[in-house]
Amino acid sequence: MSFVTHLECSYTGEQYEANRPHNLSKAGKPLLVRYNLDAVKSALTKEKLATRTEGFWRYRELLPVTQAGNRVSLGEVVTPLVLLPRSAETLGFSGEIIVKDEGRLPTGSFKARGLCLAVSMAKEFGLSHLAMPTNGNAGAALAAYARAAGMRATVFCPDDTPRVNIEEIALQGGETYLVNGLITDCGKIVGEGKEAVGWFDVSTLKEPYRIEGKKTMGLELAEQMSWELPDAIFYPTGGGTGLIGMWKAFDELEAMGWIGPKRPKMIAVQASGCAPIVKAWEAGEEHAPLWENAWTAAAGIRVPAAVGDFLIIRAVRQSDGFAIAVDEDDIFDARAEVAKSEGLLLCPEGAATYAAFKAALADGRIAQTDRVVLYNCATGLKYPMTAESKTIDRHQPIDYAQFN
Repeated sequence: MSFVTHLECSYTGEQYEANRPHNLSKAGKPLLVRYNLDAVKSALTKEKLATRTEGFWRYRELLPVTQAGNRVSLGEVVTPLVLLPRSAETLGFSGEIIVKDEGRLPTGSFKARGLCLAVSMAKEFGLSHLAMPTNGNAGAALAAYARAAGMRATVFCPDDTPRVNIEEIALQGGETYLVNGLITDCGKIVGEGKEAVGWFDVSTLKEPYRIEGKKTMGLELAEQMSWELPDAIFYPTGGGTGLIGMWKAFDELEAMGWIGPKRPKMIAVQASGCAPIVKAWEAGEEHAPLWENAWTAAAGIRVPAAVGDFLIIRAVRQSDGFAIAVDEDDIFDARAEVAKSEGLLLCPEGAATYAAFKAALADGRIAQTDRVVLYNCATGLKYPMTAESKTIDRHQPIDYAQFN
């Protein structure tokens, strides 16, 4: 059973029927899924929810899949909240630093949420060939879930995409192509190929259901925090689907009476080498122009233009949040700092949120007593690391004093 009533253009409010595939609205903007929330409230209680164990499918009344048999799953889990007490102590911070560690999901990143829902809906609609551009993790998730659903996946990556991502996409059955350009150039190929090839475009925000998958981050967070939202959320922002999805989740939960009107500050974190949202937010604009010569080693946030820019910026402003860019060195210093002090290996995009938190704490935009959540969007094991080991020659006398 589905509680979906219709789809809605996020820019004009125009309504669309929900029982067939869609990409962007007629206005060229993302479509949002709308539900009969009164009916959801009658069908689902917090107490019933607490008895469920099946990862984010526990929120099925707030998801669009009609038939249970169309739910494609690779064993999704509710991702943990990990406290950083030593980091807080080092910074003299009396609040709480909490990492929501999305690296525990299938394919090792939060992209599993959005692509799981997109592929499940593609299965429901009878689609057989999906295509997308990717900086890495989204392509891996598409390849995996499409293979699980028996579908064909074609993926286009910038040619400097991390090697491990390219290899996992291909190994999981995705037809993988490297492009001498950025993700926007890859997206152009996908868009132009729709008519010629017949694939369905599942690019970020260019279909309605990846938002619904990413929305589950907000649903999970609210439930894990006993329906009391944190003071601030630091989110690594490329296409921004997750930030948009969480903001939507909070609105739906309030409409159901499960949370109050309090919202966390939504903080969009970007790299200084690719910060179109930051630039637009600082200029008081709602749309972000293309960022020229975009570059950052945190590939997941190297998105020079976001089709949902206005939705990201609206959520940031409505929450009294902000957009912030962090330098490349600060990202990797943050990764090393958290790994060595807490034993938690962040991906570069997740490390960017910790660097941004430190900067915001220093300039007073975060209060000393705040409860903040940082999203680590992927396992740090997918990314290159510096070698800092020492060697022992077992054939020579060992000076054990060196270990004191």
